[in-house]
Amino acid sequence: MSLPPQRSELTNQLAVAALGAGVVTSLAVAQGQSPLTALGITLFSAIAAVAVGQVL
Repeated sequence: MSLPPQRSELTNQLAVAALGAGVVTSLAVAQGQSPLTALGITLFSAIAAVAVGQVL
């Protein structure tokens, strides 16, 4: 049985996922997308990536 992840590990995973998603959404903002929409996409993508990472 595996141990539950530590809080700092989850924070690191979330930061890396947000940076990766932020690069793509910053390009979308440069193309004219709403910054609030881009921020929402970035947050959703980062949280989804961490959740999938925890399941796998």
